[in-house]
Amino acid sequence: MSTPHPSPTPNPSPAPPIWTAPPVARAGGGVFAAVGIVLAGIVGLLVIAYLALGLGVSSLVIGSLLALVPLMIVLLAVRWVDRWEPEPRWALWFAFLWGAAVSVAVALIVDLGVQLVLAFAASQGPDEALQAVVQAPFVEELAKGVGVLLLFAFSRSHFDGPVDGLVYAATVAAGFAFTENILYFGAALAEGGAAELGSTFVVRGLFSPFAHVLFTACTGLAIGIGARRGGGPAVLGWFLLGLIAAVLLHAFWNGSLAFASDAIGLYFTVQVPIFIGFVLLAWFLRREEMRVTRTRLADYGAAGWFSPAEVQMLATPAGRRQAVAWARAQTPPRTAAMRKMIADSTHLAFTRHRIVTGRGGRNAAADEQALLTAVTADRAALLR
Repeated sequence: MSTPHPSPTPNPSPAPPIWTAPPVARAGGGVFAAVGIVLAGIVGLLVIAYLALGLGVSSLVIGSLLALVPLMIVLLAVRWVDRWEPEPRWALWFAFLWGAAVSVAVALIVDLGVQLVLAFAASQGPDEALQAVVQAPFVEELAKGVGVLLLFAFSRSHFDGPVDGLVYAATVAAGFAFTENILYFGAALAEGGAAELGSTFVVRGLFSPFAHVLFTACTGLAIGIGARRGGGPAVLGWFLLGLIAAVLLHAFWNGSLAFASDAIGLYFTVQVPIFIGFVLLAWFLRREEMRVTRTRLADYGAAGWFSPAEVQMLATPAGRRQAVAWARAQTPPRTAAMRKMIADSTHLAFTRHRIVTGRGGRNAAADEQALLTAVTADRAALLR
């Protein structure tokens, strides 16, 4: 027989609670974010300088502008997945810069090292097919995956499960693909002119903007599963499983493009079904997030922290839309306050879920009480 979990602390009165000794919640990785973003930004400047030297400034600018198109497509999709429980902006910025700068730098350094080794060995040069199927998948997925693993390690309170892993992995991959597309678009323009650039843009920018997202999502989902199961050292095992899946999928994708005789037929029969499968998985995971939010906010409702109407408002898409519309119609508008209450309440629900499932850790109670205080302040701001 399982041991029953305690219910949330009852709300003794409608007034905001007064904590005689308020617990200190975790910083949420703020120091890590600041240091990581600065270092990744420095690496990014070095990568930009390298691209400018290799491609020329004009090709770099044109390639960058075109690379914004697939980047926006991917980021809009990430935003859709992330709308229910949005991740902190600093974490997403770190994820993007890690992919766009650090992961690319690692891939470039390894590629240069391989070329130097082969040159000293008096070899004929690297085998392009071998690089595409073996070297690129392993090096790139490892570099991107480490970024997601760092986010888990230093932002544990914002890494609740597979959806968070998917969002962070997709953002890292979006950054990597952005820089890689600049390189490919700039090289195509420099080597083959507008015609070559156009065909490269269609293949990489329109036909497969989500390729890197699909690969790295395997790693992010696996780390998210490890987080959902309690975290700890076991997450490294999940990371390795996800990394293997990401490398294999990346190798399969590159190999199919390298050796296929009918690239268009392969795209629609293999790559499109893989993409559709990931879309369905993302939809299912979002539905699970909604279920968790409704269940845990109902726990707080039973303890007096939320009314039944508020639970309905905060835990359903229709309720959230109506709430934001109401806040927008007020004078002055209170849209920002309503969105903050929705975000704080959702984070509260997932914090409670960690506690109930026994994986909250020593700081979960402090996180919970800080969020309860924040929700009470949010309600007061809306009703002021």
